[in-house]
Amino acid sequence: MVSWKGIYFVLALFLGSFFGSIFMLGPFLPLMFISPAWYRWITDCVVATWLTLPVALLEMVFGAKVVVTGDGFVPGERSVIIMNHRTRMDWMFLYLRLEKICLKSSLKSIPGFGWAMQVAAFVFIQRKWEDDKSHFEKMLDYFCDIHEPLQLLIFPEGTDLTANTKARSNEFAEKNRLQKYEYVLHPRTTGFTFVVERLREGGNLDAIHDITVAYPQNIPQTEKHLLNGNFPKEIHFHVQRYPIETVPTSREELQLWCRKRWEEKEERLRHFYEGGKCFGATGQSVIPPCKSELRVLAVKCISLLYWTVFPLGMLALLYLYSFAQWYFAAMIVFFVVQQKIFGGLELIELACHRCFKKQQKFHDTKMKHD
Repeated sequence: MVSWKGIYFVLALFLGSFFGSIFMLGPFLPLMFISPAWYRWITDCVVATWLTLPVALLEMVFGAKVVVTGDGFVPGERSVIIMNHRTRMDWMFLYLRLEKICLKSSLKSIPGFGWAMQVAAFVFIQRKWEDDKSHFEKMLDYFCDIHEPLQLLIFPEGTDLTANTKARSNEFAEKNRLQKYEYVLHPRTTGFTFVVERLREGGNLDAIHDITVAYPQNIPQTEKHLLNGNFPKEIHFHVQRYPIETVPTSREELQLWCRKRWEEKEERLRHFYEGGKCFGATGQSVIPPCKSELRVLAVKCISLLYWTVFPLGMLALLYLYSFAQWYFAAMIVFFVVQQKIFGGLELIELACHRCFKKQQKFHDTKMKHD
C-alpha cells in the first residue's frame, strides 16, 4: 500500500529538484559559456541546498535517527568517498553538501533529479569499463583543472546488495578462491584505482573516506519501499579517514588496499547485525568534528522550510504569469533536447572548458611571442 508519508517524501524531493532545475539552476546555464569556473561554483552551491533535504525530511518529519561514528570530514578537503551499497537509497541519506556521485547513466534522463545531476556534473557511467574509462578521465581532469573541492562518492561494489547480486558475488569469490561475504559484495577495484590515481596525479586529492552504512531495521531497498512508507528507523554511518599520504601508490597495492577495506566492512557489519546494532564500542554516537550539531540542525531546518515553500511559490508564479509559463515550457524542452543532441549538460560543460583552455593557450602563446 502506498502511504501518505511516502507520497509526501517522494513528492517533496521531486518537486524541489524539478522546479529547482528550471527556476534556480536554469538562469545560470548561460554562465557556462562565459565563465565555466563561476558556473561550477554557483551551481554547486545551489545543488548543495537540495542535498540537505532528504536527511532533513527523514529526521525532522519522519523521526528517523541518523547516527555517525568515526572520523570527520575536514572542511574544504578534497576526498574520494567509498561506501558499501546496501540499498539504492544510500546516497540520499548521506549528509554531504558538496558531494558528487558516480551513478548509472540512465538516471540522467529522469526529469528534475536527472537534470539537476547533469548541472551538478555528477559522473554518469555505463558500468562497462571500456566505455567509462574515457569519460572518467575527462571528468576527473576537468575537476583537477578547475581545482574543484571534490567529494566524489563511488560504490566499488557496482550495485546494491540483493539476493541476486550476493549470489553473483559468491560465484566470483568461489571462482577466485576468495572469502564469501554475507553483508557486502566483492568490490570492483578497476574504477576505484583509476579515480584515485588520476586525482592524485592532478593534485586534487587529500584523503579517502571509507564509509560503512547499516540499517538496524526497515531497509529501504528501492524507491518503492519509500513510497510505501517503509522508512528506516535508524541509519548508521561509520567513517574512517585515510590521508592520501598513507594510501599505497602502486595499482596492485591500491587494489589490495580496497579489498582489505571490504574485508573490514564485512567484519564490522557482522558485529553490527549480530551484536548490538551499533558501530561505536560504547554504543554512543560520535559526531565527526566537521560541523557543530547546532549548525547542522539550523541548516536542516532552513532547508526543510525553503524547499517546502519554494515549489508552492513556483506553482503560484506559473498560475499568475504567462511569461513564467513560457519560460517553464522552454526550459523543459531545452533539458530534453540538449540531452538528445549532446548527451547531457555535463558534456556541454566539458566542451566549454576545453574551448576556454584552447583560447587561454592561444592567448598565452601570442603574449609570449609578442
